[in-house]
Amino acid sequence: MTSSLLKIGELASRTGSSVETIRYYEQQSLLPQPQRSSGNYRLYGDAHVKRLQFIRHCRSLDMTLDEIRALLDFRDRPEEDCAGVNTLLDKHIGHVAHRIEELKVLQTQLEELRGRCRTVQSTEACGILQSLADEDIAEPANLGSHAGGCH
Repeated sequence: MTSSLLKIGELASRTGSSVETIRYYEQQSLLPQPQRSSGNYRLYGDAHVKRLQFIRHCRSLDMTLDEIRALLDFRDRPEEDCAGVNTLLDKHIGHVAHRIEELKVLQTQLEELRGRCRTVQSTEACGILQSLADEDIAEPANLGSHAGGCH
């Protein structure tokens, strides 16, 4: 049974992705190049839908594009054993555990900062704003490869 081909907007709608993300994944070689129509429209099939859903699921688990690329490589070689998949996931679990520890430190710092302004007052007297401007305050936690606003 052959399915109908989808244009990029239809693929985006069907998978909950944006058109820009789909194009980016193609540029990063995570998605294979689609067929083209006579009008030069991209045309995607079921394999693209399934692969994009796989990628989106990996991204929801905070996996990097390199990790996803490696998992796709394993997926594309079904005759291989899955030892490499297990190793990759073990490393990712370690990364997540490390991030949780970093985020706990960040939470503590934010709670301490919040404690510097317990009453509503003028912003000039705000202990939070004063602390953020204080050059003598300790450096914030190292957030590793994750910076605010990058998700």
